[in-house]
Amino acid sequence: MYDLHTHTILSDGELLPTELVRRAAVLGYDTLAITDHADASNLASLVEAVSRVRDSAQCYGVNLLVGVELTHVPPSLIPVLAHDAKRRGADIVVVHGETVTEPVVPGTNRAACTCADVDVLAHPGFITVDDARAAAERGILLEVTSRAGHNRTNGHVVRVAREVRCSLTVDSDTHAPSDLMSKEARWAVALGAGLTEAESREILSRDVNQLLLK
Repeated sequence: MYDLHTHTILSDGELLPTELVRRAAVLGYDTLAITDHADASNLASLVEAVSRVRDSAQCYGVNLLVGVELTHVPPSLIPVLAHDAKRRGADIVVVHGETVTEPVVPGTNRAACTCADVDVLAHPGFITVDDARAAAERGILLEVTSRAGHNRTNGHVVRVAREVRCSLTVDSDTHAPSDLMSKEARWAVALGAGLTEAESREILSRDVNQLLLK
């Protein structure tokens, strides 16, 4: 099990990074990415802070991915900050996509899907076929999310991703302890988004670490 999109008290989450890791371990997660909200003001400190938790995560048997979620960043600056995050040691860069529940700047999806340093486009709303195709060409994952509000367009994301053969990830966008999904909840989110059982099995059990080696 994996989750590539979670938050802690380092941004707007409720848990310390180590507590989040521990709760994920108890649920059976093998890989967890901590991707707190980031812009130019806090990107460096987030990467440094989460990196300090690697040893604790190893003690709990969890592969911790140090990451950030670039949030409401102007599209023109996404490549700059994504590259900076990777340069500072981030394992994963998530971009806060054009969800229908927040005033994300149009063009954010396009900037993320054409950036080689981006790994996941979170809750991309009504993503276009062209943007999804650009993501597929670069190995960028499109997110199916359990997060209330953001999940309204999961079905659209699945349909577009299927059309252009873009890889998907199923994530929680965890902010509170109750947001972390059980194995059964992950299946429900995947199937509820319109994925077949075979597609769900492949997506939910994949080695995301290999995907991130793009």
